[in-house]
This record gives sequence, structure tokens and C-alpha cells, in this order.
Amino acid sequence: MADEPHPCTLLVDNGSYRAESTLSLRRIAAALGDEIGGKVHPVSLLHSTKVKPEDLDGEPAQIFEPFIKAQHEAHGTNSFLVVPFFFGHTAAIFEYLPQRVRDLREGWPELDVRVAPCMVDLDDPSDRVVAGILADLVRRKAVEENIERPAVTLVDHGTPRIAVNQVRNLLADQLRKELGAEAAVVKASSMERREEPEYDFNEPLLENLLGSEGFERDVILSMLFLSPGRHAGPGGDIAEICEEAEKAHPGLTTYMSDLIATHPRIVEVLAKRYWQGRESDPVREEVAPPKAAG
Repeated sequence: MADEPHPCTLLVDNGSYRAESTLSLRRIAAALGDEIGGKVHPVSLLHSTKVKPEDLDGEPAQIFEPFIKAQHEAHGTNSFLVVPFFFGHTAAIFEYLPQRVRDLREGWPELDVRVAPCMVDLDDPSDRVVAGILADLVRRKAVEENIERPAVTLVDHGTPRIAVNQVRNLLADQLRKELGAEAAVVKASSMERREEPEYDFNEPLLENLLGSEGFERDVILSMLFLSPGRHAGPGGDIAEICEEAEKAHPGLTTYMSDLIATHPRIVEVLAKRYWQGRESDPVREEVAPPKAAG
């Protein structure tokens, strides 16, 4: 397989209005290209074209639909492989993107888009590479701050989709096993949730967990966010929640781990998914996520 021509490959994230996110995506796409021996284009689904090019070293961000159209017009490209820079089964990748592909194919019947598996495979809990990365980032923060046996919360954004929440919970269980006695306690939490009872699965919220039993003193946030942005970046929503919690609970000190995009092993995960994606079926009518094999 390694000798076959590389398809037009896209490393795709959701997109952000902040330049740091696009710059991070570009860095990882370049590293992934080096790993697989082929060009990988950093492309967002939405939003990123709102970032001023002067904040992106003069190079405008790319988003999915205009990008693949431009590749077709310039090079006659019809086949694309999407490597999702997502933890799990999001509507953006497995509903929004396939719908756009189906709509485009009405006037472009030769269009062939394949979607590689996301980084976390719910069907293979023995695959603990992502959890290992998260554990390594927690250990680094503990050493940096000279903390012994901190409380740890794996915090994500929060979601209306149970499948995405299941990824959070699986990773929290795996992180607990990876850290073992190095952490006093490990628990999952979410930044926010919808109010209706059917979204209770997002509990506990981070703002309620901080200061509760076991989380009264040194707490490391294991950040289930890929790149900096308005939630996970400096001065973002997570930082504000932590600041308010520390004001309300004397003795509480919070520390945020580095984001997973900063870890070199993330390229290893994405490269594995790339090769699995090479063997996946083209997007047709299905919206179910592809399974990661082996």
C-alpha cells in the first residue's frame, strides 16, 4: 500500500475563529505528511476563513467545500481522503460532511470522498494511545508544578450526542488506569451542557466538580480539546470557569494540561487512521462512522 499514489488528503477539524487553531492544524498536517510520505492539506469544515490572512502568515485558511472544488478545477482531482482531527463520532464529520458530499455529487458524479476513522475507537477499548498521551500531559504538568497525587478531571466541551460523550467517559476510564496511584482521583467532566434532562449524561459540569469532595485543592485539568481556541486557549471559557471556582473555594488551585495537539504522538494516531482510511468505502448514503480496524 505504501507504494500506491497518495490520494488528495485533508486533515480536517471543525474550524475556529481564532488563528492559533488554524496554525496548529497546519503544523500537525505538515508533520502527518512527513510521517506518511505525502502531502496533507490542513482544511476546516467551517469558520476558519473568518480569520484574517495577516494573522495566518499571509496565507488564508481553507474550508472543505471551496477547497475540494479548487483542487478539482486546478488539477482535475476527484478523489479525496478526509482524516478527521476529531476524538470521536461527531455530527460534523458523519452527518454534515456526508450531506455536503451528496449535494456536491449531484453536479459532480465523479466525486469520491473517503473518511478515515476518528482518533478514538469505541469498539476497541484496548487502544489506549490517546489516553496515554493525555496521561503523559498530566504527568508533565504535575512535574512542572511540583504536585504529588493531584486530583484529575478529564474535561471536554459537552455535547448533545451520547456517542461523543461515550468517548469522554472511555478516555476517563483509560486515563484512570494509565495514571494509577499517580492521581488521587480521576473523573470526567464537561464545560457546558444543554439544559434539558435528556442531556444529563454530560454531568458533572466542571464548575460543579471543582471544589467538591476530592477536588478541593490541587486539580489538574486533562484537556480533551485538540487545539487552542475560545474554549481552551488562554483567557478562554475553561480558564474563566477555573478562576471563578478558585474564588469560591479557598485552597483550590487548578492547572490545565497542555493540549493534545502539542504532543508528538498525535501524529502516530493520525497516521494509523490515514492508512485505515485508505481502505474505507466512499461516502454514499451512510452516516455511520467507519470502524477502526486493528
